[in-house]
Formats: sequence, C-alpha cells, structure tokens
Amino acid sequence: MSDFRRIAENVFVSPQISVADIAAARELGVTLVINNRPEGEEPGQTPGAEIEAATRAAGMDYVAIPITMPTLAQSHVTAMADAFAAASGPVLAYCRSGTRSTFLWALAQAKGGMDPEGIVRAAAAAGYDLSPIRAALDALAAR
Repeated sequence: MSDFRRIAENVFVSPQISVADIAAARELGVTLVINNRPEGEEPGQTPGAEIEAATRAAGMDYVAIPITMPTLAQSHVTAMADAFAAASGPVLAYCRSGTRSTFLWALAQAKGGMDPEGIVRAAAAAGYDLSPIRAALDALAAR
C-alpha cells in the first residue's frame, strides 16, 4: 500500500515501494522515481531492478542514488539536485522509511538557495524531522 508523502508541489517521498506502487505513482503524474536505498539493505526488500523495470514499463524515468547516512556525501546531494532538475514532472523518491530521501531533497533544495525554514516546515508537514541535518541546511543555503 502506497505511503507517498508530498514534501513539495512536485515531490513525494515514501518508505520502500513495491512494483504495485508504480501504478499509484503514475496516477499522481510522477515522471521520475528515485531510489535512495542500497540493495540488500534488508531481507525482503524489493530489488531496485524490479522497481526500475516496472517504472520504465509505466513510461516513467528511474534513477538510483543509494545512500546510507554514514556514506552521505556532497556528490549524492548534487546527484539528487540534478535528478530533480532533469525531471519532466513530479518526482517520487523512496528509501526504507522516507527519511533519507527527505534529507537528500532538503539538502538539494538548500544547495539551490531555498530558505532552510521553508524546507524544515515542508518536511515536518510530511512527518519528517530535519533537525539532524539543520546545520548542513544552513551552511548550504549560506553559500
């Protein structure tokens, strides 16, 4: 069952999705699915290749930007920002709980100049707490 949470006008985040969730994403107009989950992170996790095949079969784009919090780097933030910039419509990003996807979205937005307060409010409205990365948001926005 889909648990898509809107964090921006054209951005949804979600805990792990299944192949069946792709149809629901398509109904929302999603044009790009971003997988922020490393393969094999958890037993029973739907493999990225299956999500990618279903996404492409539904006429949407797919990109994998797998991260863990210890390995999160500026290159991931840049890849996420580039994916959003290249998207032709709404985006769905997912990971185990939606938190890493929200963090990456937030960091990409701050890097692009969005006000950190607005980013924090948008994430909170969707049920995500950005306090662990607040200093990074402020630093990126100040650049």
